[in-house]
Amino acid sequence: MKFLFHFFISFFCLYGLYGQSDIDKAIRKYNYNTVPYIKVEELKGNKQFLLLDTRKKEEFEVSHLNNAIWVGEKEFNMDTVSVIIPNKNTPIVVYCSIGVRSEDVGEILLKNGYNQVYNLYGGIFTWKNKGLKVYDSNGQETEKVHALNKHWGKMLTNASKVYDSREHHY
Repeated sequence: MKFLFHFFISFFCLYGLYGQSDIDKAIRKYNYNTVPYIKVEELKGNKQFLLLDTRKKEEFEVSHLNNAIWVGEKEFNMDTVSVIIPNKNTPIVVYCSIGVRSEDVGEILLKNGYNQVYNLYGGIFTWKNKGLKVYDSNGQETEKVHALNKHWGKMLTNASKVYDSREHHY
């Protein structure tokens, strides 16, 4: 009995690391480290940062970090952000699924004079994989996270995966 208990605990720990390992590999492959990272552990419970979600609107509507503002990536508009965040010393964390798209937005913010911009390492996937809360478009806690597609979805190990925005009816 004790053996089975240890086996299952080990299995679940290793399973969780599998997704994180893939996230680490993807970040090394696709990012240029042009925006300093902030780890989930550093952000958790820290209310000094303004959170900007750089995913597609339908991803944001499925779930997002508490109090995050949707800015998109392709839809990102610096003029709109300048109105929302007039103080260029505001501490900002950008995030997406794992941290690739958010790096692009973070670069734009840095080039436009914002000097406290950080990219959430591992994005909402790592946030949720570590068991932290996400919220739907009604502000209710949810287990759902838009996984983008099956390839990226393999990295999300602790959520109810949504691949099509029509899957998250309220």
